[in-house]
Amino acid sequence: MNINELKKITYEENLKLAKSGLVILTWGNVSIADRKLGVFAIKPSGVSYEKMKPEDMVIVSLKTGKKVSGKLNPSSDTPTHFELYKKFMYLNSIAHTHSTFATAFAQAGKDIIPLGTTHADTFYNAIPCVKKLSKKEIEGDYEANTGKAIIREFNKRDVCYLETPAVLLESHGPFAWGKDARDAVKNAITLEAVAKMAFITYSINPKVKKIDQYLSNKHYQRKHGKNAYYGQK
Repeated sequence: MNINELKKITYEENLKLAKSGLVILTWGNVSIADRKLGVFAIKPSGVSYEKMKPEDMVIVSLKTGKKVSGKLNPSSDTPTHFELYKKFMYLNSIAHTHSTFATAFAQAGKDIIPLGTTHADTFYNAIPCVKKLSKKEIEGDYEANTGKAIIREFNKRDVCYLETPAVLLESHGPFAWGKDARDAVKNAITLEAVAKMAFITYSINPKVKKIDQYLSNKHYQRKHGKNAYYGQK
């Protein structure tokens, strides 16, 4: 892949995120990393989805986190993406939204517990909610500290970022990711659907318990395990 192709795909995936209904106005972004080129492309800051063009995508170094090329400023969330790419080496695309139901769980400071097989099909564990950053972290390098907080949370919980490819940030919103842009956007869409189902489920039965682990394991492994059999070969 060359830089122009990377920009084009990043542009298309950002539009796909907008068309999915997960973002409104300029509230969200998709980035795609090309580790062979040593860069990632990301949506420009504050530019509407209707007006942006493929050439507006900004190229950022995977080594330094600094802009390599592009006339516009990169998304203000770029340092968060950079920290995740730096530590999560098998991650190649990130989608950030402020989608309604996932953001509601984030604002409530609550994990999204696996309640059914829809959750288990994509997320092996609860989707963690990272507790709010300290005043010092916010007033310092806020966006980079956001990425570092996500990494700490996954390490603390001993949760694999590939098996649970999403996170919530208390008082902020959700991030999702994947091995490529298609995965990242799909996981962002799934995250919002799962959050909506959980919200409705709790409204029907506030005492609902998490899904049985053996059923959760079955659904996750049949799609993602070494002997997976979901879908077509």
